[in-house]
Amino acid sequence: MPQGTHVVGDKESAHGVAVPADVVAQVLALHKPIVVSHVVPDADALGSAFAMALGVKRDGCAPKVALPDGSLSQRLTFLFEMADIPVATDADYESADGFIILDTAKIGRSNVGKERKAGDWLAGRPVVNIDHHETNTRFGTIDWIVAACGSTCELVYYFLRAADRPITAEMASLMFAGIQTDTLGFSLPTTRASTLRTAAALVELGANIGMLGERLGRSQRKSEFDLLRVVYDNTRVLADGRLAYSSASHDEIRDAGCSAADIDEQINVPRSLEGVELAMLFSEGRKGKTRINFRGSGEVTVAELAARFGGGGHTQAAGAILDCGLQDAIEQVVPVAAEHLKTFDGTPKA
Repeated sequence: MPQGTHVVGDKESAHGVAVPADVVAQVLALHKPIVVSHVVPDADALGSAFAMALGVKRDGCAPKVALPDGSLSQRLTFLFEMADIPVATDADYESADGFIILDTAKIGRSNVGKERKAGDWLAGRPVVNIDHHETNTRFGTIDWIVAACGSTCELVYYFLRAADRPITAEMASLMFAGIQTDTLGFSLPTTRASTLRTAAALVELGANIGMLGERLGRSQRKSEFDLLRVVYDNTRVLADGRLAYSSASHDEIRDAGCSAADIDEQINVPRSLEGVELAMLFSEGRKGKTRINFRGSGEVTVAELAARFGGGGHTQAAGAILDCGLQDAIEQVVPVAAEHLKTFDGTPKA
């Protein structure tokens, strides 16, 4: 693991968050970087990684992205096709002169493949860690963590502006996709005025809102639709309507024609019920390994709940993975979640 971590902060500028000069200098000093995001990458992870790779690409700098086979969900494959950026090979990991890791709270969550464990693949090389998760473990040689920011794509936009790098229409679309989805269509409290200004700037730079809306919100494949049906059918409500969870077993995911990469936004099914303050989605993407997505509303926070099961994330959006089957995970987590909910008074917020 890299040593000598330098944590840098969250100073506001006229255009949003000021980018520390150390971050810009270290990224621009790299010639053969690999840009990495987290496992089961969502639109923010993919958009930030692809836009960063495209943004730093120039004469003398040939970035690659970490994207092992099976990483892409059906719904988000178009982002990779839009970016058209080379995927890192084993030889690239050997020759890389540094890593830019985005939207990833722990080094063990890096999307670099099962064969690369415990950060050994970093081999003491520079690591620029850019993220907006408050539970980030500050594993980089330079860490730029802005927990108040609604998405990592927003941070990448600030970086590209600070580094005076050109932003193409494709890059603008990639970043807009991440900002839009990680703020749930600009509806979460993490949506700041600077977030909206960034989104507007990306539209002016050519972000294709119509296409993104179609691909992200109105283009479900039948397999994704069938998986959503499972999640609706399996939704359960407890604690006087304040807690809801759903689940999808390995067989249910497979029978729908999907994979672990297709599990993410289905958490919005139990979350969407009126009165629900704590929502969870249990998904067994691989046999004997269950992922839990946690979401809190109102005053209910979930980062500490996820931490009890070895996970992390945001105050009101977090996750964890348990090395057990689906039913065992449900039996372990649901009672703890119900007790956690009791620590909040449940008074409706205006």
